[in-house]
Amino acid sequence: MHSLIITVLFCVFMYIPCFANAKTTLNGAGATFPYPLYLKMIEVYRKETGVEVNYQPIGSGGGIRNISSGIVDFAGSDAIISEKEEVSGVEILYIPTVVGSVVLIYNIPDVTDLILDGSVIEKIYTGEITHWNDKAILALNPDKNLPNLKITPVYRADGSGTTFIFTDYLSKISDEWNELYGADKSIAWSVGVGQKGNAGIAGYVKNTKGSIGYIEVGYAEQSRLPFASIRNASGVLITPHNIVEATSSASSLSSLPDNLRVSLTNSPVKEASPIASFTWILLRKEQNYNGRTHAQAKATKEFITWVLTKGQSLAQPLLYSPLSALAQEKALRLVNTLTYNGKPL
Repeated sequence: MHSLIITVLFCVFMYIPCFANAKTTLNGAGATFPYPLYLKMIEVYRKETGVEVNYQPIGSGGGIRNISSGIVDFAGSDAIISEKEEVSGVEILYIPTVVGSVVLIYNIPDVTDLILDGSVIEKIYTGEITHWNDKAILALNPDKNLPNLKITPVYRADGSGTTFIFTDYLSKISDEWNELYGADKSIAWSVGVGQKGNAGIAGYVKNTKGSIGYIEVGYAEQSRLPFASIRNASGVLITPHNIVEATSSASSLSSLPDNLRVSLTNSPVKEASPIASFTWILLRKEQNYNGRTHAQAKATKEFITWVLTKGQSLAQPLLYSPLSALAQEKALRLVNTLTYNGKPL
């Protein structure tokens, strides 16, 4: 104790930065969609580097608000910032980390291999289809004994990138949906029950017979609930058995915009998962904000670079798909445009 006091006093009087090498803590918040993967990435990164990274799964809407107001080092989002959410003079970079799929989990007694298509899903969430033995569902599942059980659609009650992905898909396959609701992180649902987070939807469906909900595929696996096979834009049936490969296919586009703000839902790629998306980390291009130090900015860049390189190996075991070589190249190029006081970081 005495030696520590002496060391501190020596540093103070001699102006020596004795603790300059102390590790910087990074704070992030946002999308629940990639949360299982980010937890694993953070754990491995901490073991490799000693750097502490915190991430709060508060939903994409919350992440966007936090990065826009400058109270976090990075945010997670599965949605593009809308015009009304943009902050004048603040340039946000969209850094995709992996590709994930949204799937439809359900709770129907004795049914574990349900088949759905976009039209049926849309009609369930508009309230046009209300029971599991509806003729449109039976037509897709002629060999199954579907009960006369009321359907309870479950949706995200919080501002959610998962909702954005889901409603973006429905907007592409249904002109009626696009006109009534559109694609957004939060919409005015006409039927169903709202729950917070992917985990909230999974918990509700698990405990409620007749319910159906949209969640990221990793949460579906964790919940041990079946999720539906869905026919994609090419008519190919995307099943629980080929979902990882199909998720990867959704991002196998021959070209990507340099800013990487692109929708992957209802992909024209033959084997693609129909409700797939990049999940992005959002960064302020100018890293000197709200008193952040150069060390904080540098640590942020190093962590995101690790996520885009070594961290990619952690994706597939958790049912996410790593970035394609093209997406990775463009993402790293964006990270290298970060600045501090207007100078390259």
